[in-house]
Amino acid sequence: MISATTGKAHSSAMQASVLALNKTYSPVHVISAKRAFCLLSKDIAEVISVEDGSFMNYDFNSWIEISELRAEFNERNELEDWILSVNFEIQVPRVVRLLRYDRIPNNTIKFNRRNIFIRDSYRCQYCQKKFSLKQLSLDHVIPRSHGGGMNWENIVSACRRCNTKKGGRTPSQAGMKLFQKPAKPSRNPVLLQQVKQAKYECWKNFVGSKELIACD
Repeated sequence: MISATTGKAHSSAMQASVLALNKTYSPVHVISAKRAFCLLSKDIAEVISVEDGSFMNYDFNSWIEISELRAEFNERNELEDWILSVNFEIQVPRVVRLLRYDRIPNNTIKFNRRNIFIRDSYRCQYCQKKFSLKQLSLDHVIPRSHGGGMNWENIVSACRRCNTKKGGRTPSQAGMKLFQKPAKPSRNPVLLQQVKQAKYECWKNFVGSKELIACD
């Protein structure tokens, strides 16, 4: 088992995301690096490394050896995450394959604040400006007093100024227009956000256009 040394860099690396595949190489979950190493150390999973367009499979011990060689020859880059344990240094894998799991869970996209903000690209759906997480709020397009529900089609991101201006009215009553019609995402917003990052680009080899997988 890996016991990382203290420090913000190592703590951050342990929380890096890892795509978990089932036996047939279909994506089923996004887990933390800490969880991935636990599965690897118990021989429940193996590392899948995308190298020059090909997939390479490594068990835990082989991945340690590969990591040590890369560290020795200084082959690390800024897009990778590394963990320094008591006895060795190891690269955080981006993809692991579950050796005994062949099912694809029927996961639903969680309806929560984070996913709504990501769906709306952290943009107020009225003034169209982008804001930080702390500056955004949720707005009922059709107010609850008018029978509006708490669902994907009626909740949007709004800055506090626009939310206050709209108040308990509909957009037409307030003389405001929606930037885009709210709808339930076809794929997990968190996953889509991560795939766009250069460090998780290799996930595109496994994540198709219709997968709905769970994220921690």
